[in-house]
Amino acid sequence: MPPVSSLVHLCARRLAGHAAGARRALPLLPAELYPALLEAALAEPRAPLLRDLVRSWPYPVLRFPRRARRARRTPGKACLQALLLAVTAGLRRDRSARPCLRVLDVTGLQDGAEQGPDSLSLWSGTVLLAKACLEASQRREDTERHRGSPPPSVEVRVDLFVNSTSGPILRAALRAGGALRLRCRDFHAEELSLGATLAMLEALEPAGLRRVDLRFNNLGLPGLVEVVPRLERFPELQSLRLPYSNVDARRPGAEDGLRRLAEGLGRLQRLRELNLGSCRLSGRLRQLLGSTQNLRSTLQCPLESLELPFCHLLPGDLAYLLQSPHAPALKKLDVSGNNLSEDLLQPFLQLLATASGALRHLDAMECRLADAHLDALLPALRRCARLGYLGLFGNPMTSRGVKALAAGTAPLAALRLVIYPRPVDLCGDEDGGGDDLPEDEERAEALQEELQRVLRGAGRDEAVWTTSLSRHGTLDYFAL
Repeated sequence: MPPVSSLVHLCARRLAGHAAGARRALPLLPAELYPALLEAALAEPRAPLLRDLVRSWPYPVLRFPRRARRARRTPGKACLQALLLAVTAGLRRDRSARPCLRVLDVTGLQDGAEQGPDSLSLWSGTVLLAKACLEASQRREDTERHRGSPPPSVEVRVDLFVNSTSGPILRAALRAGGALRLRCRDFHAEELSLGATLAMLEALEPAGLRRVDLRFNNLGLPGLVEVVPRLERFPELQSLRLPYSNVDARRPGAEDGLRRLAEGLGRLQRLRELNLGSCRLSGRLRQLLGSTQNLRSTLQCPLESLELPFCHLLPGDLAYLLQSPHAPALKKLDVSGNNLSEDLLQPFLQLLATASGALRHLDAMECRLADAHLDALLPALRRCARLGYLGLFGNPMTSRGVKALAAGTAPLAALRLVIYPRPVDLCGDEDGGGDDLPEDEERAEALQEELQRVLRGAGRDEAVWTTSLSRHGTLDYFAL
């Protein structure tokens, strides 16, 4: 259902439709109309109006809208370029009757494939911002050379995505002084060498960084031992994501590396989220997160989000975790890709019981959970009264099992999104592996209708049950 427009947004939309008149009227408009007028100008987009809006912006902070209200889409590159040009071309002085713009907030751009030539992704937004900062730096030098004192700089709050292609220009932008000064909130790096990773982290301002996400960087345990201690300089860091880092705790010599990595993690005073996806940690979780002598955590605070997908966990790993300080604090847990059907099942169920008071997001995809495990699994899930997301895709359940899952979790009023497995009996393969085979669409639709009837009967009409991983993403820790 489209959002209902307020009277302010309707007025702003009508005014933006007469861009020339709106530009002349800006000095007469109340400050409260500016944010709505900005959204209306972005929905078209109207670059000249955008430039004048930013030049006369009446607040110290301008937040780039995540989605244009009328168009219901993310504003594109042209819109962001227009805003950046306006900021660098017409900053107001403090002598103005309205305060000068000091902060441009562009956080929240989404990572993912671009939908068209003007669409704005996290990667393309990073490159665009880096180029704008370098151009602003050059303009500032020219201003100082010809006119003396330059205008005050604007802090640009951003989430950054860097790879080997965009690394050099972003590093140069971070080190440049100009009218635009980048301050990173969430830093994402992909396929960077160890040297490039360290150089990028060194270039970031320490204040304001809450997340570091390093993936597909092939750093290995020796590389992480070099990187993680350097993160101590970021006092507000809460999230550290290290998936696909090519770590194998079973390799010879890993003992010392794990100890040093644990020491580095222990220096991160505000760490709340840790992702070690696809790191082979078999039997080493205690060594990494807790002291070897007892269950006391080496971390400063209990983790609230722990992602351990495809980590080759052993029963001892979950046994440590369920007795650790982290278990009762967990809001998000991902154990996908670990075989929960045999020796891990009981410690996993015990872990759910311990985490039930806080748990809101659970991923257990491709864990070999079948219909036979539901009698044990459902009571454990029902204890998690705050659970809002459940991911079970890729488990070898039948249609009967999926229906039992829906009925068994119906009392969970907070459960809004479930990614359930494609039933193996609808793919002609009841031995598992059915997710790679064509699905009987008619029977799948009938199952979906039956699930909806179960949910409606429980007063859960708003809940979404789907087999689509691409259409519904997992919840971010900071959104929990």
